[in-house]
Amino acid sequence: MEKIPITKSGFENLKKELEYLKGVLIPANIRDIETARGHGDLSENAEYTAAKEKQSFLHGKLQELENNLALSNIIDLKTLSDDKVVFGATVVIEEINSGSQTNYQLVGPFESDISANKISVTSPIGKALIGKAIGDEVIVKTPGGMRKFEVVDIFFDLSQI
Repeated sequence: MEKIPITKSGFENLKKELEYLKGVLIPANIRDIETARGHGDLSENAEYTAAKEKQSFLHGKLQELENNLALSNIIDLKTLSDDKVVFGATVVIEEINSGSQTNYQLVGPFESDISANKISVTSPIGKALIGKAIGDEVIVKTPGGMRKFEVVDIFFDLSQI
């Protein structure tokens, strides 16, 4: 199986999520199932049915997190250069038509979060930015149509190292 790149902090976040799932959510769900069992006939017990459905969801999430951790390849951002856009870099891009600037950190698919300006290297904009240098123009086909950007700056967020 192909390894998926991830930052150290992204890997730690996945581990914390797994620990919370194993240490808090699954034990709470087990207690909910036991409580619902105590209410009698399981065939007509909505609490029991809901708790069992949640158990199935939680165990699916558990498998997903364990697989993601196993597939993760932690990239040491300290060894990377900021002369070109690479995994882990934060890129300041300016949309040519509007002049608006946006910062994006290029991360792996397990840690992408558009609300935190973290985009996956496998996204259309992420793919287009990889290998570009300051001053390069990038044309990206997005769901909203073709967009043209210029790379304004490239740096590494020291909190990710």
